[in-house]
Amino acid sequence: MIIRCLASTQLLITQPNHAGLARRILEEWDELHFPDSPRKESILRAADHHDDGFAGIDDTLVVDDETGRLLDFIEIPDSLKRETAMGGIEGLTSDPYAAALVAQHRLHVYRRYDGIPEWNSFFTSVLEKRDQFLDAYGLASAEQMLRDYALVRAGDLASLAFCTESTEIRSDGCGYEIRLLDRTLVFDPDPFAGRTVSLAVEGREIAATTFSSAVTARQTLESAPVVSLRGLAAGA
Repeated sequence: MIIRCLASTQLLITQPNHAGLARRILEEWDELHFPDSPRKESILRAADHHDDGFAGIDDTLVVDDETGRLLDFIEIPDSLKRETAMGGIEGLTSDPYAAALVAQHRLHVYRRYDGIPEWNSFFTSVLEKRDQFLDAYGLASAEQMLRDYALVRAGDLASLAFCTESTEIRSDGCGYEIRLLDRTLVFDPDPFAGRTVSLAVEGREIAATTFSSAVTARQTLESAPVVSLRGLAAGA
């Protein structure tokens, strides 16, 4: 779950909703920045489903036992991060190239845990899965996969900036500087060929409060109003 703190409320955006916005952003890119290829739909599918593994805990929610705070996707326990990662990869077996890209995403975003004993089996398993899916797809070039992954990461970072109201996000190797200026995502270089693109993502708005359990938090969320967060994207 992405939790965007407002003045006296918090906006909760599910990871799948965030990922759907990542795809919609990439769909607007021009052919120079996102060339047509036999892999294009798989790249878009990977962007669209890269966080599907979080759907279960986005539904049940995670509450800190000591503080009663809702925990976002960064704050959840490491065991849940590993569990959601594997679930998201396995859900894309019908598109092995998309599955390989999502496996690469997990290797990339969790690389800070590399070398920590509790994570060793995770990295081994995800790397094996990635390579198995690449073999199944028949792509011989790991370099090409990494170039395609940079597109997935760019969509992910752009959507995160929009959903979290981050004023600036590091490029993290995706090749784009992205910053949010008054609800407009600004890209450098410009992938939209001079166009301005409309963006929207839905979330639920609840009071900025604590909860006695995940069950009570879920009950509050179910009755909360749906809010559409709207903005724009454009080149620098």
